[in-house]
Amino acid sequence: MSLLEQSVGRTALTLPGATRVFHDHNIDFCCGGRISLREAAERAGLAPDALVAELEALPGGASDELDWQSASNDVLIDHLLTRYHDVHRQQLPELVRMARRVEQVHGERDTCPSGLADLLTTIHQEMESHMQKEEQILFPMLRRGMGAQARGPIAVMRHEHDDHGEHLAQLLALTDDITPPKGACTTWRALYTGLHEFRNDLMQHIHLENNLLFERAG
Repeated sequence: MSLLEQSVGRTALTLPGATRVFHDHNIDFCCGGRISLREAAERAGLAPDALVAELEALPGGASDELDWQSASNDVLIDHLLTRYHDVHRQQLPELVRMARRVEQVHGERDTCPSGLADLLTTIHQEMESHMQKEEQILFPMLRRGMGAQARGPIAVMRHEHDDHGEHLAQLLALTDDITPPKGACTTWRALYTGLHEFRNDLMQHIHLENNLLFERAG
């Protein structure tokens, strides 16, 4: 199969550095991971051959991520819990606090991301509910090898991942693609640095679940 016909999610799993290229071009490799590279390039307004050339130019093995494809479900789930679930629970309350501060102090500015704190509060609440369902129901089933019986819960989790993707799109729209305006104060810049980190983490988190853990369950 040529790279163009390979899915975005498979490419993100197997080609070190591909996720960085996808981030640069706003290509969704987590929720949109099942479409082909050709289709993803066309949706992003890129020439498919140019995207392939950029991916093929990546240095082999240039990744600080382990090869999670070779990890057992237990090891992968432990990683998801400590690297993403625990981290999101630290990130989101602080992002909400900083967003409220920016909106209170700079609400009169046209560039102020009005509504961001409320959006982040919604994300926080929905993600907490989502992660608890994974921790209490789905992950224990997958640890016990109950992949076939887990198809229903997995379908629900995939749908909720799509909702998270919609929230990220709203976040980008509110923040000019997480770009602080000229003259932004320290809190505003720190908020956007934190939003970048959260977005990248959430996309990688969903990618490992949708394109690896859930796919294994069949």
